[in-house]
Amino acid sequence: MREWVVKRRERTRQLIELGGLVTKAGLVDLTDDDRAMLYGAFLWMADKLRSERGDHAAALWKRRGKRAFEADALPDNNSIAMGAP
Repeated sequence: MREWVVKRRERTRQLIELGGLVTKAGLVDLTDDDRAMLYGAFLWMADKLRSERGDHAAALWKRRGKRAFEADALPDNNSIAMGAP
């Protein structure tokens, strides 16, 4: 396969995964799919990461994201406690 095709597929996959994170975080529903608001929030995050305390924000957001991914990977404790299959 040509190199440009491979790179295009990798980029497409990355964009789909990033869009999935936006949806998973509930941002599409919370913003009523307002692209300008989402873009503004992303720009705010970028400014925050470039700021003097950017390392602190990055560490905080990373920890929170890791905990959320780990919580999603756990079985639903409520269904186990209620005897659901």
